[in-house]
Amino acid sequence: MNKEIKDGLTYKIIGCCMKVHSTLGNGFQEVIYQRALAIEMEKQGLGFAREMEMEIFYEGIQIGTRRVDFFVENRIMVEIKALIRLEDIHLAQAMNYCQVYNLPIGLLINFGSKRLDYKRVYNTNHPENRKT
Repeated sequence: MNKEIKDGLTYKIIGCCMKVHSTLGNGFQEVIYQRALAIEMEKQGLGFAREMEMEIFYEGIQIGTRRVDFFVENRIMVEIKALIRLEDIHLAQAMNYCQVYNLPIGLLINFGSKRLDYKRVYNTNHPENRKT
């Protein structure tokens, strides 16, 4: 995926999240933000799967599954939180998901603080992110 497409898509997703946060504010459970974000992304014409079960592999062997909150345009994993503050463990979790799903980029979105908090997370092992 080229950088322009990737950046444009992440900006569009973050824009949807900002609209949801400005409309609902903070203080709701994660599932409320998931439902609202699904509506907003649909209005913006984004293709996505919600609560998509993805396989986790270790050295080529499938060892389990994990549901990703959103998988957008078959390219970007979006992990949603509704916490007062994101901690390093949440960032590490999102980065790990990018690695085990073999995705170049993902988004970690927190609707729980007064201002929307978002982080782009990268899989440094993915060929698209390696420096040549």
